[in-house]
Amino acid sequence: MKRLEIKKNNKKKEDESLSFRVYDLTRENLNNYSEPHKKDHFCIIIVEQGEVQIHLEEEIIHLKPGKISMIFPEQISSVSLISKELSGKIILFEEILFCSDILKNELLSYNVNLSSHLKCIFLSPLEFTHAKTMATFIEDIYSDPSLIRKEQGRFYIKILLLGLIESVHGQHPVFHHESDKTLYIRFKKMLNERYKEEKTVQYYASNLAVTTKKLNSITKKHCGETVSNAIQNRILQEIKRLLLFSDLSHKQISLELGFSSPSALNKFVKSKLDETPTELQKELAQIYIK
Repeated sequence: MKRLEIKKNNKKKEDESLSFRVYDLTRENLNNYSEPHKKDHFCIIIVEQGEVQIHLEEEIIHLKPGKISMIFPEQISSVSLISKELSGKIILFEEILFCSDILKNELLSYNVNLSSHLKCIFLSPLEFTHAKTMATFIEDIYSDPSLIRKEQGRFYIKILLLGLIESVHGQHPVFHHESDKTLYIRFKKMLNERYKEEKTVQYYASNLAVTTKKLNSITKKHCGETVSNAIQNRILQEIKRLLLFSDLSHKQISLELGFSSPSALNKFVKSKLDETPTELQKELAQIYIK
């Protein structure tokens, strides 16, 4: 599995000191992304003309004119050209520009399932024009950077990001109460930290000081799944990553994820996907490894 690093994707000497890159969306530039890979940076693809197909994790996204896709670090992806005519922009940037601090504080209520909401963004004509304008400003700075202009480029990227986040937030209204937003975010954070050790709904409800019924109600409103399903899907996601990217044996994976034995891991995968870990591993290899 190829890994793309932004510092190794330099097309000119000045790139070494920049935390962002901007390229035209062309067949030649897409060749770098045609094979399944993971990145150490964010990637925004803006399509003005033509169509591209993005294979993102287990989903296929058709990106047509007026749409934008954002790929997060560590997501498995590949991009292929669908139409002959193609124009647009590719913007790459490091995580330091992703407004992480403000999304954890002042804009906490916006920081819900962003990687899912930003994978295919539908914008109004006015919003898309604004996004293209920001991309043009960023490209202009990238083509002729200076110390001041580098800082301007970083701000333009943050302005573009915040605009996209505001757009998808309006398209995915979920909560009516601020307490529900905070509770859901706390649950997702806790789940990502504890899913290997804690697999019961009661654990998360108790630690969030709510009933299991309340927690289930909030998760269903937001993502259409129960707490139990959210836990199981998070575990399954990690199983797939370990089967595809690690050299761990099935026994080691079962220990890593808190299963009592390889047979327990086998039973879990079989119940969710109706196939064994070995079968799943072969299937993933066929999809992602050529």
